[in-house]
Amino acid sequence: MLSLYDRIRLLRGSVFAVSFVLAITATLGTGSPAFALSELKQIPGQVQEQPERDSAPTAQTPPPEEAEPGEGEQLQLPLPDPLIRRDAGEEAVTEPAEDKAVTEPEPPVEVLYDITKAPEPVQRMRELIVEAAASGDIERLRSLLGKGPTQTQVSIVEGTDDPVTTLKGLSGDPDGIEILAILLDVLATGFVKVDAGTPNETYVWPYFAEKSLDTLSPPEKVELLRIVTAGDFADMQEFGGYNFYRVGISPDGQWKFFVAGD
Repeated sequence: MLSLYDRIRLLRGSVFAVSFVLAITATLGTGSPAFALSELKQIPGQVQEQPERDSAPTAQTPPPEEAEPGEGEQLQLPLPDPLIRRDAGEEAVTEPAEDKAVTEPEPPVEVLYDITKAPEPVQRMRELIVEAAASGDIERLRSLLGKGPTQTQVSIVEGTDDPVTTLKGLSGDPDGIEILAILLDVLATGFVKVDAGTPNETYVWPYFAEKSLDTLSPPEKVELLRIVTAGDFADMQEFGGYNFYRVGISPDGQWKFFVAGD
Protein backbone atom coordinates (compact mmCIF):
# COMPACT_ATOMS: atom_id res chain seq x y z
CA MET A 1 0.00 0.00 0.00
CA LEU A 2 1.23 3.49 -1.04
CA SER A 3 1.86 6.08 1.51
CA LEU A 4 0.16 9.47 1.54
CA TYR A 5 3.28 11.19 0.26
CA ASP A 6 3.52 8.86 -2.71
CA ARG A 7 -0.10 9.46 -3.59
CA ILE A 8 0.41 13.25 -3.71
CA ARG A 9 3.42 12.91 -5.99
CA LEU A 10 1.50 10.58 -8.29
CA LEU A 11 -1.41 13.04 -8.46
CA ARG A 12 0.86 15.96 -9.38
CA GLY A 13 2.46 13.97 -12.15
CA SER A 14 -0.89 13.03 -13.63
CA VAL A 15 -1.99 16.68 -13.68
CA PHE A 16 1.24 17.72 -15.38
CA ALA A 17 0.89 15.03 -18.01
CA VAL A 18 -2.67 16.02 -18.84
CA SER A 19 -1.68 19.70 -19.17
CA PHE A 20 1.21 18.78 -21.42
CA VAL A 21 -0.99 16.70 -23.69
CA LEU A 22 -3.55 19.50 -23.98
CA ALA A 23 -0.87 21.98 -24.92
CA ILE A 24 0.53 19.67 -27.64
CA THR A 25 -2.95 19.08 -29.02
CA ALA A 26 -3.74 22.82 -29.22
CA THR A 27 -0.46 23.48 -31.05
CA LEU A 28 -0.96 20.73 -33.60
CA GLY A 29 -4.59 21.73 -34.23
CA THR A 30 -3.99 25.44 -35.08
CA GLY A 31 -0.63 25.14 -36.89
CA SER A 32 0.73 28.16 -35.03
CA PRO A 33 1.41 28.89 -31.41
CA ALA A 34 -1.34 30.55 -29.47
CA PHE A 35 -0.47 33.79 -27.77
CA ALA A 36 -2.33 36.13 -25.59
CA LEU A 37 -3.33 39.50 -27.05
CA SER A 38 -0.81 41.27 -24.80
CA GLU A 39 1.94 38.83 -25.96
CA LEU A 40 1.16 39.43 -29.67
CA LYS A 41 1.77 43.21 -29.34
CA GLN A 42 5.16 42.60 -27.75
CA ILE A 43 6.57 39.97 -30.15
CA PRO A 44 9.44 41.58 -32.08
CA GLY A 45 9.43 41.28 -35.90
CA GLN A 46 5.76 40.40 -35.94
CA VAL A 47 3.85 42.50 -38.47
CA GLN A 48 0.35 43.20 -37.50
CA GLU A 49 -2.10 42.71 -40.28
CA GLN A 50 -4.20 45.75 -41.10
CA PRO A 51 -7.78 45.26 -42.06
CA GLU A 52 -8.18 45.55 -45.81
CA ARG A 53 -10.01 48.65 -46.99
CA ASP A 54 -12.84 48.33 -49.28
CA SER A 55 -11.22 48.90 -52.66
CA ALA A 56 -14.55 49.31 -54.38
CA PRO A 57 -15.04 52.88 -55.62
CA THR A 58 -17.45 55.00 -53.72
CA ALA A 59 -20.67 55.35 -55.59
CA GLN A 60 -21.28 58.99 -56.61
CA THR A 61 -24.65 60.48 -56.15
CA PRO A 62 -26.09 61.04 -59.60
CA PRO A 63 -27.23 64.60 -60.35
CA PRO A 64 -30.91 65.12 -60.01
CA GLU A 65 -32.73 64.76 -63.24
CA GLU A 66 -34.46 67.89 -64.46
CA ALA A 67 -38.13 67.51 -64.41
CA GLU A 68 -39.71 67.58 -67.78
CA PRO A 69 -42.22 70.38 -68.32
CA GLY A 70 -45.72 69.24 -67.74
CA GLU A 71 -48.73 70.06 -69.79
CA GLY A 72 -49.41 73.78 -70.12
CA GLU A 73 -45.82 74.70 -69.17
CA GLN A 74 -43.40 76.19 -71.71
CA LEU A 75 -39.77 75.27 -71.82
CA GLN A 76 -37.71 78.25 -70.60
CA LEU A 77 -34.81 78.82 -72.98
CA PRO A 78 -31.76 80.80 -71.86
CA LEU A 79 -31.42 84.31 -73.17
CA PRO A 80 -28.93 84.73 -76.01
CA ASP A 81 -25.48 86.09 -75.19
CA PRO A 82 -24.65 89.57 -76.42
CA LEU A 83 -23.16 89.72 -79.88
CA ILE A 84 -20.14 91.58 -78.54
CA ARG A 85 -18.33 90.13 -75.57
CA ARG A 86 -16.05 92.21 -73.45
CA ASP A 87 -13.33 90.79 -71.28
CA ALA A 88 -13.49 91.43 -67.58
CA GLY A 89 -12.13 94.82 -66.73
CA GLU A 90 -12.50 96.11 -70.28
CA GLU A 91 -14.16 99.47 -70.25
CA ALA A 92 -16.97 100.19 -72.62
CA VAL A 93 -16.04 102.62 -75.35
CA THR A 94 -18.19 105.71 -75.25
CA GLU A 95 -19.10 107.17 -78.57
CA PRO A 96 -17.87 110.74 -78.84
CA ALA A 97 -20.66 113.24 -78.56
CA GLU A 98 -21.46 115.33 -81.55
CA ASP A 99 -19.60 118.57 -81.60
CA LYS A 100 -21.88 121.28 -80.44
CA ALA A 101 -21.67 124.69 -81.92
CA VAL A 102 -19.41 126.76 -79.71
CA THR A 103 -20.61 130.29 -79.27
CA GLU A 104 -17.69 132.58 -79.89
CA PRO A 105 -17.39 135.45 -77.42
CA GLU A 106 -18.50 138.79 -78.73
CA PRO A 107 -15.66 141.15 -79.59
CA PRO A 108 -15.27 143.95 -77.08
CA VAL A 109 -17.19 147.11 -77.92
CA GLU A 110 -15.17 150.31 -78.05
CA VAL A 111 -17.19 152.92 -76.22
CA LEU A 112 -16.44 156.54 -77.17
CA TYR A 113 -17.24 159.64 -75.15
CA ASP A 114 -15.10 162.15 -77.00
CA ILE A 115 -17.22 163.44 -79.85
CA THR A 116 -14.11 164.70 -81.58
CA LYS A 117 -13.31 161.03 -82.36
CA ALA A 118 -16.26 161.05 -84.78
CA PRO A 119 -16.13 162.66 -88.27
CA GLU A 120 -16.94 166.37 -88.51
CA PRO A 121 -20.34 165.84 -90.20
CA VAL A 122 -21.36 163.52 -87.32
CA GLN A 123 -20.31 166.10 -84.74
CA ARG A 124 -22.28 168.83 -86.54
CA MET A 125 -25.52 166.80 -86.81
CA ARG A 126 -25.40 165.80 -83.18
CA GLU A 127 -24.93 169.43 -82.13
CA LEU A 128 -27.92 170.54 -84.22
CA ILE A 129 -30.17 167.81 -82.74
CA VAL A 130 -29.19 168.74 -79.19
CA GLU A 131 -29.93 172.44 -79.83
CA ALA A 132 -33.34 171.63 -81.32
CA ALA A 133 -34.34 169.23 -78.54
CA ALA A 134 -33.19 171.59 -75.80
CA SER A 135 -35.40 174.37 -77.23
CA GLY A 136 -38.57 172.47 -76.34
CA ASP A 137 -39.97 173.06 -79.82
CA ILE A 138 -40.31 169.74 -81.65
CA GLU A 139 -40.86 171.57 -84.96
CA ARG A 140 -37.19 172.53 -84.94
CA LEU A 141 -36.41 168.88 -85.68
CA ARG A 142 -38.27 168.93 -88.99
CA SER A 143 -35.37 170.31 -91.06
CA LEU A 144 -33.03 167.73 -89.56
CA LEU A 145 -35.29 164.72 -90.19
CA GLY A 146 -34.94 164.98 -93.95
CA LYS A 147 -37.34 164.02 -96.74
CA GLY A 148 -37.86 161.24 -99.23
CA PRO A 149 -35.12 158.55 -99.37
CA THR A 150 -33.02 160.37 -96.78
CA GLN A 151 -35.85 160.81 -94.27
CA THR A 152 -34.98 159.74 -90.72
CA GLN A 153 -36.60 156.53 -89.56
CA VAL A 154 -38.64 157.32 -86.47
CA SER A 155 -40.66 154.12 -86.22
CA ILE A 156 -39.83 150.45 -86.65
CA VAL A 157 -43.02 150.21 -88.70
CA GLU A 158 -42.77 151.82 -92.11
CA GLY A 159 -45.37 154.49 -92.78
CA THR A 160 -46.07 157.64 -94.75
CA ASP A 161 -46.92 159.82 -91.75
CA ASP A 162 -45.06 163.04 -91.16
CA PRO A 163 -42.04 162.23 -88.90
CA VAL A 164 -42.77 165.10 -86.54
CA THR A 165 -46.36 163.93 -86.17
CA THR A 166 -45.13 160.42 -85.47
CA LEU A 167 -42.76 161.62 -82.76
CA LYS A 168 -45.57 163.60 -81.10
CA GLY A 169 -47.65 160.46 -81.05
CA LEU A 170 -44.84 158.55 -79.32
CA SER A 171 -44.50 161.18 -76.60
CA GLY A 172 -46.47 161.06 -73.38
CA ASP A 173 -47.62 164.60 -73.88
CA PRO A 174 -49.32 166.26 -76.87
CA ASP A 175 -46.45 168.67 -77.55
CA GLY A 176 -43.73 166.05 -77.77
CA ILE A 177 -41.74 167.42 -74.84
CA GLU A 178 -41.11 163.97 -73.38
CA ILE A 179 -39.67 162.65 -76.62
CA LEU A 180 -37.31 165.63 -76.79
CA ALA A 181 -36.08 164.90 -73.26
CA ILE A 182 -35.44 161.27 -74.20
CA LEU A 183 -33.52 162.41 -77.26
CA LEU A 184 -31.26 164.61 -75.13
CA ASP A 185 -30.63 161.84 -72.60
CA VAL A 186 -29.68 159.36 -75.31
CA LEU A 187 -27.22 161.77 -77.00
CA ALA A 188 -25.60 162.49 -73.59
CA THR A 189 -24.26 158.93 -73.27
CA GLY A 190 -21.24 157.31 -74.85
CA PHE A 191 -21.46 156.05 -78.43
CA VAL A 192 -20.03 153.32 -80.64
CA LYS A 193 -19.15 152.89 -84.30
CA VAL A 194 -20.82 149.92 -86.00
CA ASP A 195 -20.28 148.28 -89.40
CA ALA A 196 -16.99 150.12 -89.77
CA GLY A 197 -15.62 150.26 -93.30
CA THR A 198 -18.94 149.32 -94.91
CA PRO A 199 -21.67 151.38 -96.59
CA ASN A 200 -23.72 150.91 -93.41
CA GLU A 201 -21.13 152.45 -91.10
CA THR A 202 -23.00 154.32 -88.38
CA TYR A 203 -22.32 156.10 -85.09
CA VAL A 204 -24.87 154.91 -82.55
CA TRP A 205 -26.07 156.36 -79.23
CA PRO A 206 -26.31 154.96 -76.57
CA TYR A 207 -23.59 152.34 -76.64
CA PHE A 208 -25.87 149.98 -74.66
CA ALA A 209 -27.54 149.18 -77.98
CA GLU A 210 -24.40 147.34 -79.07
CA LYS A 211 -23.14 145.96 -75.76
CA SER A 212 -24.30 142.97 -73.74
CA LEU A 213 -26.15 144.09 -70.64
CA ASP A 214 -24.59 141.22 -68.66
CA THR A 215 -21.16 142.84 -69.08
CA LEU A 216 -22.09 146.28 -67.78
CA SER A 217 -20.02 147.62 -64.92
CA PRO A 218 -21.71 149.38 -61.97
CA PRO A 219 -20.95 152.87 -63.37
CA GLU A 220 -22.35 151.81 -66.75
CA LYS A 221 -25.54 150.56 -65.06
CA VAL A 222 -25.90 153.97 -63.41
CA GLU A 223 -25.55 155.58 -66.82
CA LEU A 224 -28.20 153.26 -68.26
CA LEU A 225 -30.64 153.96 -65.41
CA ARG A 226 -30.45 157.67 -66.28
CA ILE A 227 -32.34 156.70 -69.44
CA VAL A 228 -34.61 153.88 -68.28
CA THR A 229 -36.09 152.68 -65.00
CA ALA A 230 -34.92 149.69 -63.00
CA GLY A 231 -38.02 147.82 -64.15
CA ASP A 232 -37.16 148.58 -67.77
CA PHE A 233 -33.64 147.31 -67.17
CA ALA A 234 -34.98 144.02 -65.73
CA ASP A 235 -37.24 143.62 -68.76
CA MET A 236 -34.29 144.24 -71.06
CA GLN A 237 -32.27 141.55 -69.34
CA GLU A 238 -35.12 139.11 -69.82
CA PHE A 239 -35.50 140.28 -73.41
CA GLY A 240 -31.80 139.80 -74.04
CA GLY A 241 -30.66 143.30 -74.94
CA TYR A 242 -31.26 147.02 -74.92
CA ASN A 243 -34.56 147.89 -76.63
CA PHE A 244 -35.17 151.54 -75.76
CA TYR A 245 -34.57 154.55 -78.01
CA ARG A 246 -31.39 154.88 -80.03
CA VAL A 247 -29.94 157.41 -82.46
CA GLY A 248 -27.85 156.67 -85.55
CA ILE A 249 -25.85 159.15 -87.67
CA SER A 250 -23.90 158.18 -90.78
CA PRO A 251 -20.30 159.38 -91.34
CA ASP A 252 -21.55 161.99 -93.86
CA GLY A 253 -23.83 163.54 -91.22
CA GLN A 254 -27.19 162.01 -92.19
CA TRP A 255 -29.57 161.37 -89.29
CA LYS A 256 -30.48 157.80 -90.12
CA PHE A 257 -32.82 156.74 -87.30
CA PHE A 258 -34.36 157.58 -83.94
CA VAL A 259 -36.32 154.47 -82.96
CA ALA A 260 -37.14 152.22 -80.02
CA GLY A 261 -37.05 148.44 -80.13
CA ASP A 262 -34.61 145.72 -81.11
